[in-house]
Amino acid sequence: MSTPTLLAAALLGSPGLALAQNTPEENNPNIDAPFVRNIRADRPGQTVTAQVLRPGRFQLETGFQRQVGGAGAARSTSAGTLRIGFFNSMELRVSQPYFHHGPAVLTETGRVAARGWAPVVIGAKFMVSPHYDTRTQVAVLVESAIPNTGSQGLRRRTWGPGGRLLVSEQLGPRFGLEANFGFSQPGMAVADLRKGQFLGTLALHGPLSDKAGFFVEAYGTGRAALHTGTTAGLYLRPVPALRVDLTAGWALGGPAAGTSLVGAGLTFKAGK
Repeated sequence: MSTPTLLAAALLGSPGLALAQNTPEENNPNIDAPFVRNIRADRPGQTVTAQVLRPGRFQLETGFQRQVGGAGAARSTSAGTLRIGFFNSMELRVSQPYFHHGPAVLTETGRVAARGWAPVVIGAKFMVSPHYDTRTQVAVLVESAIPNTGSQGLRRRTWGPGGRLLVSEQLGPRFGLEANFGFSQPGMAVADLRKGQFLGTLALHGPLSDKAGFFVEAYGTGRAALHTGTTAGLYLRPVPALRVDLTAGWALGGPAAGTSLVGAGLTFKAGK
């Protein structure tokens, strides 16, 4: 065998070139971190995770909350969100809350109870991070309620757009910080812009064991009058594709000060 042939064989068999042939994902030491692989739900609480689902993954998130105390009447709400991982680092999502009871409101056909299905909300997350498994994850969420959907006392005539900047920072292999900065408005007119609401949240989550964990959250929302509060919860993953959570929250300031809530939820994922 000639010298050039020997050199070529040695180079092709070297560990460095073998590693270089791997994909960036395969070379990433963070790929199997629990922060990356465990279910991260967009509920409960106000904070939405910066995680964007991989193409072909489906995640269904459902929950129930009971709100009591404060100046208003007690309210119970159920909600479901379907998240679908799409191509080009994008996630599509659709959600719809259900209000079990509510006050009477004036509509075109008279006064009706504001209970039943709220408008359907559609949205998309766009990943800004270089890949799915980076320790710092950044995404943009845009969403809107669809006009003329939901029960009569809750439906709206116009689109109600909103957007958020989502940031997640991994702390060690398991813990994580999640932050949201957003704005939403009730319609598309200039006057609706002045009625828009700002949102800021910060949440910490991490493990208590291999199958259980916790999260705590602080948030502020509003414009002229700021509504602040905190939420905390425990979650359990009996199997990798299933997460159950229990939550409690308290409104600390603003028009809803003194309101408390308790809730429970279920998250299921399928696909890659």
